[in-house]
Amino acid sequence: MSTLLEAPGLEDGLDAVRLAVLVLASRTPSETGVVEIRTSELGRWLGLSASYTASSVVPALRRSGVVSVETAEGDYGQDDGLKCKVLPLWAAQDVVGHPLNLAKKEYATLLRLLEAVMAPGWTHRDGRVTPAGLIGTRTGRGAATDRLALLLLVLEARESGRVRQCGGAVDTKRGRAAATVARLLGCTASAGERVLERLEGQGLVLRVRLKTGSRLRNRSRLMVPAVAAAHGRTVADDVQEDRAEALEPDFSDPDVAAMPGQAPEKTAEAQVGGVPGADGTGVAEPDVAAALHTDHPHLVTRVVPPQRSSGFSGEDRGAGGSRPERMCAGADQAADGENPVAGAPLAEDGPLRGEKPKDSSVDKRVGQRAAAADAGGRRKAVGTAKAQQRRVDLPDDLRLRVALGPVSWLWERLSGWQQDQVAAAAKTELAHLEGLLAFQGGAPRLLADRLTDRLEENGGEAMVTGPYGWLIRRGLVQRPSCSDRRCDDGIRLDTGTGCENCQNVIHTRRARRARISADIDRELPGLADGERRRILEERLRIQAAIDAEDFVWRREQARVQQARRDAARAAAQERAETDRRAAEATAAARQALPCEDCGRSQAAGLCECCDHRRQTQALIGEAGLLAAAWSADLTDPDSVAAVAAQTRAAISDNVTTAWQEFLQITDAAALEANPETMQDLYSFTAFQTAQQAVQEHQDTALTMLGKTREAEAEAQRAFRTEQGRPWFNHIPHGTDSISAATSAAEKARERVAEHLLTARLEQLRALAVRTAKIGHSAGEGK
Repeated sequence: MSTLLEAPGLEDGLDAVRLAVLVLASRTPSETGVVEIRTSELGRWLGLSASYTASSVVPALRRSGVVSVETAEGDYGQDDGLKCKVLPLWAAQDVVGHPLNLAKKEYATLLRLLEAVMAPGWTHRDGRVTPAGLIGTRTGRGAATDRLALLLLVLEARESGRVRQCGGAVDTKRGRAAATVARLLGCTASAGERVLERLEGQGLVLRVRLKTGSRLRNRSRLMVPAVAAAHGRTVADDVQEDRAEALEPDFSDPDVAAMPGQAPEKTAEAQVGGVPGADGTGVAEPDVAAALHTDHPHLVTRVVPPQRSSGFSGEDRGAGGSRPERMCAGADQAADGENPVAGAPLAEDGPLRGEKPKDSSVDKRVGQRAAAADAGGRRKAVGTAKAQQRRVDLPDDLRLRVALGPVSWLWERLSGWQQDQVAAAAKTELAHLEGLLAFQGGAPRLLADRLTDRLEENGGEAMVTGPYGWLIRRGLVQRPSCSDRRCDDGIRLDTGTGCENCQNVIHTRRARRARISADIDRELPGLADGERRRILEERLRIQAAIDAEDFVWRREQARVQQARRDAARAAAQERAETDRRAAEATAAARQALPCEDCGRSQAAGLCECCDHRRQTQALIGEAGLLAAAWSADLTDPDSVAAVAAQTRAAISDNVTTAWQEFLQITDAAALEANPETMQDLYSFTAFQTAQQAVQEHQDTALTMLGKTREAEAEAQRAFRTEQGRPWFNHIPHGTDSISAATSAAEKARERVAEHLLTARLEQLRALAVRTAKIGHSAGEGK
C-alpha cells in the first residue's frame, strides 16, 4: 500500500482518489488485472455518492496516470460502468522482488483486509446479509479520509492493537497521536487531529493516557481495539503503572516510531539484564525513559539500553563478556570438587556475595592504556581499532541487513576490518544489481537469495571454514554462465527465470558435438568406441582453440572500436569547450559595446533605460490599436490616427502622474544628484504605466466587441443549443438548464469578441503598413 500511495501522480491527490486506487487494487483479479465495477459501487466503498464519484473521483483517477479508466455511459450520459486497470500493479507483474508483484493469495488477503475495515455491506438475493466493515457505515463529507486513516492505522498496529507513534518534536497542543495520523495521511497536524477525533467518536481508535505512581501526566498510547480483538486481546482504557519499567526489547522508545510501512529495527542484545516490570507494556516513567529524538537509524549498536539500577552496587561484567555476577545454585558448596551436583556452576567472588570487590575490567583497561601512554609517550594499540570494534549484529543499513541476513552467523565470525570489507563489497554488488533491475528496491532480496543458494551448494554455514574468503570470492560475486551480464548461474537476475542465452550456448555446443560426431562417422566408419571418443575429443579441443582465437580477435576489435569512440567523444568535448569559449568571448565583446541610442559604455549595444523607452513606445502603439479596434472607423486612416493620438496623450498624462507620485515618496534631491539613475527610474515607470494601459485597453476592447451583433447572435445560438441538451428536456426552463445555458452563452460571447479583436488588429496593422509605404514614396518624390 505504501508503494501504491507513493506512486507518481498521487502526491497531491485527494484522499478519495488515493483510497479509490487501494480499493481497485484490492479488487483486481490476478488473472486479468482489469477491474469491472459500477460507479455507484465504487462510491459505496469510498463512502461517497455516485454523482460525486463520477464527477470528481473518476476524472481525478484519469488525470493521475496511476489508473487507466474505460467508462460505459448510462441513460443520461453519466459514467455508469468502469473498467479500470491499476497501472503499477500491471507493470510489476512477473518482476522478481517487486512489492506489487502479488500472487493470487496475496490479492485475496488484501481484499479481506479492506472488507474487514470498510466494506459497505450487502444484502444477497437469497436473504443473506453481509455486514459492513468497521467504518463501512461512515459516509458523507470526510468519509474517504476517515476510511484511509483507519486502514493505515490498522496496518501500523501491533497484535496488541497499539500503533507505534511518530518521533521527534510535535505540536504539544495537538499531541503525538494526532501528529502520527497526520504523517500517515500527509496532512497538517490540525487536520490529523480532526480525523482522530472522528475515529474516536465512533469508537474505532482509543487514546489511552498512562498513569504514573506520582499521578503526573504521562505519554499517551494510540490503540486500535479491533486489531487487539482479532488477536484475542483486550484494550484497557486506563493503564496504571506503579513503578518505572524497562523499555520493551523490540524497540528503543515507545513513542519513537518508524515511518509508515517501515519495520522497527532490531536492537542489539542487552549486555546487562533489565529488571522486569509489572506488565508487558514496557512504558517507562518520564524520568527513566529515553528522550525523544528524531527518527533516524542508529550509527552504532547500543551497548547498554536505558534501564535503572537493580539496587546493588558493583554490578559488573567480566572482560570475557559473561553475564553479571549472581548467586548460582550450589554456590555455598566448597570449591574442592565435593559439589554434590555434577556440573553445577560456582560463582566467583564478587560484590554480590559480600566479598571485597576486585579491580574491574574497566579499571584494568584504563591501567593498561595509562601504562602504554607512559612507556611510549603516546598511546599504542595492540590491534587495529576496527578489529577491536567488531560488531556482533548486522549493519544498521536496512538494505545490508536484508542482503546479509542468510549469512548472519558467518558475519559474527568476522573481525571488524573484515566486516567493513564485506559490507563495502555488498554495497558494490547491490549497486550493480540495481542497475540491472527495471524497478528499484529489489537488489537486497536478490543478493540474499544468491547467498542462500551458495550456502546450499556448500552444505550450510557449518561447512564454511573461512568466512571472509568465502563471502568475498564465492558468496557475493556474480557467476555468469554466458556473455549476458544479467546471467547468474544460468538465472536471469531481472526476471528470475532461466537464462535464454545460456540455453542457446548449450544448444550450440550440443549441435557442434553432434555435427563433429556425424563427420567422424562419415569419414572414419567402423571405429571402436574408445578410438572414436579420442578423435572426437581431439577435434572438440581444436574447435575450442579456434573459438578462443576468434574471441581474442573480437575482443581486440572491440577494444579498438572503444578507443575510437573515446577519441571521438574527447574530440566532441574539445569542440564543445572551444565553442563555449568562443561564445563567452562573443558575449564579452558584445557586452563591451556602447548603447546605440544614448552612447552609454558597457551596455551590450542597448542600455536598460533605452530598452525601456523602446518597449514603452511599442506598448503605446499597441494601446492605440486596441482603442481604435472598437472605437474608430477602420477604413478611415484619419479616424484611426486620431484615436491613436488621443490614446498616446492619455498614456503620457498617466506617466506624468505616476512619476509625480513616485517623487513624492522618495528623496528627490538624491535622484537629482545621480541623473543616470533618475533616467532609469523614469523609463521604468513609463514602461510599467504603458503595460497597465495596454491591459486596460484590451479588456475594454473585449467588453465592447462582446456587445456587437455578431457576439449577441452567437451567444443566443449557444444558449439555445445548451438548453436543448437531452438531459435538460424534462425541465427546459429549470434552474440548472438556465444556468448552464447562460454560462455557454457567455463563453461564446467571449470567443467571438476575441476573434473580432484579432481580426481588427490585423486589419489595423495592414493599414499602418500601407500608410507607411505611401508616406515613404511621397518623401522620395519630394
